[in-house]
Formats: sequence, structure tokens, C-alpha cells
Amino acid sequence: MEANKMEKRMAGDYEIIQSIHIGDREIVLGENPRDETGEKYMCAFCQQNELFAAYSEVMCSDNYAEMVKMFGERVTEQAENTRVAMNKPKIQGIDDRPITASDCTVVSGEDDLNNKIVVIKPEVLRREYRRATCQLKLCVGGFGAYPHSRGSACFCIDLYTGKESRYERMDVLGVMKPEELPGWAKHGLLSIQQEQAKKEQHKGGKEER
Repeated sequence: MEANKMEKRMAGDYEIIQSIHIGDREIVLGENPRDETGEKYMCAFCQQNELFAAYSEVMCSDNYAEMVKMFGERVTEQAENTRVAMNKPKIQGIDDRPITASDCTVVSGEDDLNNKIVVIKPEVLRREYRRATCQLKLCVGGFGAYPHSRGSACFCIDLYTGKESRYERMDVLGVMKPEELPGWAKHGLLSIQQEQAKKEQHKGGKEER
């Protein structure tokens, strides 16, 4: 057995031979050398998490050049969609330069991150997301939020989009106090807090019945 042989990435019977992840989607190109049905190559979108990968808009053909053309077209389309989405903060007048260690208070293993505004290290984000609007999160829990915890997961809510996400404690660069936040982030934090208050109020109302 060959040492250090890289494990092949498979999608069913197809080996993924090319892939690029940009924005919220990954585009993959696969090959099944043993196929005899005229579907030797495939192109698809892939979304995956720690447990499984889901493939959508799968197209197959025995024509390699055709599938490479589709792969390129899908990459181009997704790149443009991502460019437009990432340009929105600039249109809104937001200073979206990456937040560095000098802009926040760097965390240590002693810090409790629960209900703190955390700054994600730019280098752990994909290149298109290395910007302030993708770094600032409200940490709402996870074992990694506690000091000296054996767990590492930190569950967060994005201050710009309001979307939920998961990071490792080692991904956190530092914390910022609410009063130190830029205006757009203060607005996002307020919206999240108002939504949390509504949920608590609704929960309390149910318990009283």
C-alpha cells in the first residue's frame, strides 16, 4: 500500500477531479472511468457539512469538453453573484476593510465568549469573505465559548446578515465591546437582540398557559 496516498473524493461513482468553492456554493467536476452509459463525466453544485455532501443540478455527459465548458460557466456565474453580494457593503458606504488584532482585544483561554462580540480571524475565512462584514459575530453558545472547555465549537450570529454559523474557538481573533462597533454592526446587534427578546417573550407566554 502506497504511503501518504491521498484519499479520493467521491460523489457516488464519480471521482471529483476539479472543484472550486466561491461564495455560498461549490462547483465540482467528476469522472467515472468505468461508466458505459454515456455519462462518464458530470458537473454539479455541492453543499456539504461535517456529516454529508449534497449534490444538485447534476449534469452528465460522455463529452469531457462539454462538461468542462459547463463547469467554467457555472464558476463564472457564481463568481459574479458573489461579487455583487460582496459589493453591497461598499454601496452602503460601509468600511469593509479586514479587522486586525490592533482593532480588537485579543482573546485567551481564560475568556468567556458567551454573548460577546467576537472577531473571526480573516485567514480562516475564504478569500472572498475576508472583510469586516464577515468577521463580526455575536457568540451565543457552544462548548468552545467557555474558558478551559474540552469542546471547541462556538455558535454565532452574523452581525451583518443575521445568519447563524459555527466556528472553532481557535478561529476567534478577539472581542469588541458594543460601543466599539461601527454603526452597521451596532444596528445588526440591536436587531439580533430584539429578535432574541421576542423569542423569549413568546417562550414565556407559552409556559404561562
